Amino acid sequence: MNDLGFYYTHRRNGIQRRVLFIISILIVLVEFVFGENRISMEDKLEASLAELSNVRKTISKEKLPMVKGLNALEDEVMEVRLAHQKIMRQLDSRNLDLNNLRSDIKSRKGEKNYISNLLVEYTRNFETRLHIAELDQYEGVVKEATLAPDNTNLSDEAIFVKQTTLVSASIKRLQDIVGGNAFSGTSAGEDGLVKQGDFLLIGPVALFSSADGALAGIAEQRLGSLEPTVLPFANPLNAGLVKATVAAGSGNFPFDPSLGNARKIEETQETFKEHLAKGGKVGYVIVGMFILCVLISIFKWIQLSLVPRVSEKRAMPVLKAVLVNDYEKAAAEISRLKGPTGTMLTAGIEHIEEPKDLIEEVMYEEMLTTRMSVNKFTPFLAVCASTAPLMGLLGTVTGIINTFKMITVFGSGDVKTLSGGISEALVTTEMGLVVAISALVMYAFLSRKAKAITDQMEQVAILFINRSVRSVEEEPEEEAIVVAAEPVSA
Repeated sequence: MNDLGFYYTHRRNGIQRRVLFIISILIVLVEFVFGENRISMEDKLEASLAELSNVRKTISKEKLPMVKGLNALEDEVMEVRLAHQKIMRQLDSRNLDLNNLRSDIKSRKGEKNYISNLLVEYTRNFETRLHIAELDQYEGVVKEATLAPDNTNLSDEAIFVKQTTLVSASIKRLQDIVGGNAFSGTSAGEDGLVKQGDFLLIGPVALFSSADGALAGIAEQRLGSLEPTVLPFANPLNAGLVKATVAAGSGNFPFDPSLGNARKIEETQETFKEHLAKGGKVGYVIVGMFILCVLISIFKWIQLSLVPRVSEKRAMPVLKAVLVNDYEKAAAEISRLKGPTGTMLTAGIEHIEEPKDLIEEVMYEEMLTTRMSVNKFTPFLAVCASTAPLMGLLGTVTGIINTFKMITVFGSGDVKTLSGGISEALVTTEMGLVVAISALVMYAFLSRKAKAITDQMEQVAILFINRSVRSVEEEPEEEAIVVAAEPVSA
């Protein structure tokens, strides 16, 4: 600090001396220019030069210390600069390390959040994969691991400890159930009574045997029940094997490879009566329509099958007799014919002497009577074929309405509660389509069979009319031939 003061003082003195020197020169020049006293000016010049010489000597004396001081100051500045550069390099290195540390912390936070999410998801999945018989056994550790992330009073380390505790418990569970894990608990039977007993968990299968020995079987979860439900075996021998295995901790036991799915599929099997009962009131109406359609179809098929049919070949003797105007023989042949065709020909032969139009009207009347008789009750089949799908649609709407009523009362969580309305909605549609298709097929078959009878009657009637017309036209020609032959014989 003293050297720096000395430097600034010396520099200020040097500037003052330079100013005095310049002023002296200016004075000398002024005196020289104006020339009042040349000698005095020279004296003054000499004095100024002497003074300048003294100043130079003084400067030369002071220059060396000042140079030394300046060099020392420059060395000090250099050292300060080097120290500053070193400190800046250290600061840059510290900033780089700090940025790397921040990036590492951010990466670790991301890993921590990822692991935390994995542990939360693992906790959720672990709870869903537990057998219903194990829920009481792992309820505490699962609850702590589930609630830990939402507890603001716990540190991240405490949350991690609770979650890893669950992981350790799950690993131990896997090791236990490989060879079988035995523990006590309660289970309900099909009658709903809860009994105390022992469980033996082997893989995904849980065997249960009550303490009183009255209940033994495979424990499964039943929808809507918070207790495991034991499904009894149809064979008592299997129940005895389960009791012995649970009591001894080892042995043979019945195993279902489908893990209960076969039993569930068997429960979905239903009898025809149970299937019809799902249709509800509308289903019973559709079943009644189907029964009536079947009865009418059987009745009409028997009726149409018993109707005697007269082919053209069997009617040929009648037609030949009509053609030759042998009406007695034609009537005799017609009496041998049975059924509506014989009745129609009988009416025609009775009016054979009448005009053609009257014969046609009489025979057509008989044919209309037969057509109404053979088509009787068949329109009911067409009505059923048209209305059965509509009845099925009505059942669908009714079932959906009942389903929404159940949802309003019980909510949408219990599927079995809603299955009744859904079954009614679907079963009635199925039944309506079955009845409609069946009725349509039966109507088409019976209508075709009835039409075949009336068509055959119409064919025989046309042949009969044509033969009667020919016989009427041939009579005048024969009379003319006889009249023309009489004169020749005379």
